[in-house]
Amino acid sequence: MSSQIFFLNGPNANLYGMDKGGTYGRESFASIGERCQRRAQALGVELQFRQSNHEGVIVDWIQEARQQADGLIINAAGLTYSSVPILDGLLMYDGPIIEAHMSNIWQREPFRHHSMVSKAATGVIAGLGVLGYELAIEAIVALIQAKAS
Repeated sequence: MSSQIFFLNGPNANLYGMDKGGTYGRESFASIGERCQRRAQALGVELQFRQSNHEGVIVDWIQEARQQADGLIINAAGLTYSSVPILDGLLMYDGPIIEAHMSNIWQREPFRHHSMVSKAATGVIAGLGVLGYELAIEAIVALIQAKAS
């Protein structure tokens, strides 16, 4: 059986490719999801690529991951900087967690320099755009394999 990975995206990630400043690149969220699915397939893993604008839904998915996912990747987006419920859910997840951000959060507004998610994350990938999403999938697969051996 192949490994199951959850890749959770938070508020407004569904608008990637549409922001006028280009902070998140020009590629649509649907296209990013397709790229991630292809990368996961090439690595022989199943990927649940999800997005919600609602904190509670993301918490529900983290709880679902406790039963179903071998690894979890999360870009909590704007909730990265404020969500204790997401942090608490992640702290109760036993598998590896990669925190992923399209932009380099440390080069942006000061309020983005502190991530609530990082305390629970095994590692963080930021500032590499869509490439960072693909690298997050590679990293989580390597962490799952390392844990299994």
